[in-house]
Amino acid sequence: MKYNLIIARYGEVALKSQKVRRRFEKRLMKNIKSSIDCDVRIIQGRIFIFPKDFDDAIAKLDKIFGIVSYSPAVSTEGTFEGVEKELSDYVDDLIEDNLIDENTKFAISCRRVGTHEFTSQEMAAFAGAVVVRKLSCPVDLTNPELTIYVEVRDNDAYIYHEKIPGPGGLPLGTQGKVISLLSSGIDSPVATYLMMKRGCQVISLYFDNEPYTTSEARKNYEDLVDKLNVYGSGAPVRKRIVKYGDYLKKAKEDAPDKMTCILCKSGMYQIAAKLAKDMHASAIIDGSSLGQVASQTLPNIMATRENVDVPILSPVIGLDKLEITRIAEKIGTFEISKRDDGGCKAVPKYPETKADIELLHESKESMDQKEEIQKAFESIEY
Repeated sequence: MKYNLIIARYGEVALKSQKVRRRFEKRLMKNIKSSIDCDVRIIQGRIFIFPKDFDDAIAKLDKIFGIVSYSPAVSTEGTFEGVEKELSDYVDDLIEDNLIDENTKFAISCRRVGTHEFTSQEMAAFAGAVVVRKLSCPVDLTNPELTIYVEVRDNDAYIYHEKIPGPGGLPLGTQGKVISLLSSGIDSPVATYLMMKRGCQVISLYFDNEPYTTSEARKNYEDLVDKLNVYGSGAPVRKRIVKYGDYLKKAKEDAPDKMTCILCKSGMYQIAAKLAKDMHASAIIDGSSLGQVASQTLPNIMATRENVDVPILSPVIGLDKLEITRIAEKIGTFEISKRDDGGCKAVPKYPETKADIELLHESKESMDQKEEIQKAFESIEY
């Protein structure tokens, strides 16, 4: 098929006020151009992309947030004569690609924008006649096997037969920055992806728990960031790493063993809050799924977030493991997350599942949590 452009569409961006919409459109064009070598124009709610390499563009467009669907297309004059000539050549290419023959039930879908001497129905009937004269194939407007789209916009017309789904969401970078607590597990990469889809620029924060975890866990984290950055056009995920082993050691030595996981998560949130203020981020993201592990019971969620003065968002809080895994498989992070990295050896045999606030306060004091948090914060690798 000899295409000369790609028509892409956005969804909820169109619902914004004119000022906000222009800003989102400008960001979306920037993100497209950062990933694809192309010219981009947005005209009347459509994105017209003229790539140097069509195969490369098609491979990348379904990873750019804000795009709902896209169609490789050919352009011609918005007249009966222009449509007839280009559509005839287009059908030849469809035949060559075995997409249509004399038995294929087809339909023409026509859309117009602007003022013309014909209606959409008249152009659709004319285009259908062009195809029938060429192949004598049956028209079926109810249940077609192939739909050919003719879109007439002012003086130009565009012909295509595919509407390829994009990832949807909002253009990356339109919703500010967030700090994501990104581990090597299954949940937090999915949570990070979902917030990227909502337009957030992500700064990932990894807690290196050595000697309680192995170097494989950190390697998996690095690979997960690389995988998420497939979706990072225009605003790639940035990496920050905290040396957290000394903090955990202090918690295990100076506080009740059953409180280790709560003190661990509490420290993570507070370090993330400090980093958020330093980097002008507006929220913290984590992969909490209610009741999945000891630190994610409702009492423990409340206890671990005590005194954290930055909003904490948990995009997968209401999803079960199967639902989270399905998303991980879809976005390509599951195969990395399921690697055996040895787990965390700091987890106690009987972790607390219903934290007592008074005991938590005593535990924080006994390990001098504020000092240990500051030490860990100062260890962050940029």
